[in-house]
Amino acid sequence: MNELISIKDLSIRSATEMLVDSLSLTLTQGEPLTILGETGSGKSLLAQAIMGTLPAGLICQGYLALNHQSMTANERRQYWGRYLSMLPQEPWQSLDPVMQSREQVAEVYREVLAYSSADALKATQIQLQQLGLADIQHKLPSQLSGGMAQRLAFAAATAAGANIIIADEPTKGLDTRQRDGIVQLLKLQTKDGGLLTITHDVAVAKQLGGRIIVMRHGKVVEQGTACSVLTKPHAEYTKQLIAAAPCYWTEVAAKNCHQPLLTVNNLTQQRNGKTLFRDLSFTVHSGEIIGLYGDSGCGKSTLGDTLLGLLAPNSGEIEWHAKVPRHQKLKLYQDPPSSFSPAASLQTLLEDVVRHHGLKAEQIPPLLQELTLSPRLLMRTSHDVSGGELQRIALLRAMLLSPKLLVADEPTSRLDPITAKQIILLLVKAARQQQCALLLISHDETQLKKVCDQIIYLQDYARENVTVHPV
Repeated sequence: MNELISIKDLSIRSATEMLVDSLSLTLTQGEPLTILGETGSGKSLLAQAIMGTLPAGLICQGYLALNHQSMTANERRQYWGRYLSMLPQEPWQSLDPVMQSREQVAEVYREVLAYSSADALKATQIQLQQLGLADIQHKLPSQLSGGMAQRLAFAAATAAGANIIIADEPTKGLDTRQRDGIVQLLKLQTKDGGLLTITHDVAVAKQLGGRIIVMRHGKVVEQGTACSVLTKPHAEYTKQLIAAAPCYWTEVAAKNCHQPLLTVNNLTQQRNGKTLFRDLSFTVHSGEIIGLYGDSGCGKSTLGDTLLGLLAPNSGEIEWHAKVPRHQKLKLYQDPPSSFSPAASLQTLLEDVVRHHGLKAEQIPPLLQELTLSPRLLMRTSHDVSGGELQRIALLRAMLLSPKLLVADEPTSRLDPITAKQIILLLVKAARQQQCALLLISHDETQLKKVCDQIIYLQDYARENVTVHPV
């Protein structure tokens, strides 16, 4: 097989610690290679090292060759687009927010392949048609769903004909249908080229097949074919990673919730002239865990925001059975950094909450212990902790306010399986203890079935009847 990327004894370190330690791999034509591991394991640093985009201050050593040619980081940049391309974690990182969708791709044809404007537009229209994106040509990235945005980013990344694609967490935050669609696009890349995928999603690694390298703390702990690694793992960490999938969770015992908190009567909500759901009715009890399931765009986040009073319903009503202050109706966001200022330490941000609401700072240490967080983390900013740590700090901040309703909007979609399981179980435990109603929004139906008392199924756009299913 033709070796497209060869790496031997690659190490990446900062001034104080080793981040990737003596890693070796080979990417061959026609065989997908997947790097599997938790957040912070060094996977994305590997991708940046190959592309030549490591942050300043990091030192990279070892042998790295493209098509049997060893070259410096600057030399590898000359191969961008035509030979080597990267699909980043978030499509929004590679798409211009003020540029129409078709122009994002046409620009690649013009600037990299020197097409005329007319030829670039024609090639773009053909490519978008093939990817099922013919209807989004004039839309901005902010008007696209996550799956559409990722397909558009894929179109731009492959337009110049690169035969090596590095996909860094390409399905993060996508629902199952969108995830599977992106995986199929990536698999097409391996027919004539090479695909190096970085992910924490075991299901994605299984679908891609080929070979797998499992990383933890910058080191390779296991490698082999996808079949052997995922069905007969040898390393204890690999076993834990696989076992953290929701299908292996123990079901959380249902709670008898007798005190109603709020009742939703015939709720209808629209967006951009389209009905998301209509005539939705259900009751939420204190301490109850309610799952909200459906594909992207079906109205899950909209329903959560409506219950929190952030959006007014188009029709219907929400009846509260007790007076709940605004600060006890809270939201836990999908992307933890979006809810923390990076300009101040986490300690300062928590102290601001305590001071503003007249709380007791003595509540913080026991909550840190309960959430298995080191007090030293609070001296850092939100940019200096992992995604799992920051999500637990977000939960701590919410618990300080003794919430009565907590809407957790895809709180684990950007986390590795082990950390995701920890966060979900902590959420459920906190809700039960504080008699807080928890609305858990998720793309993972199995996850919801393991922990929820009831599940609301929403479908794309409008349906005559939306039902609530006991678990």
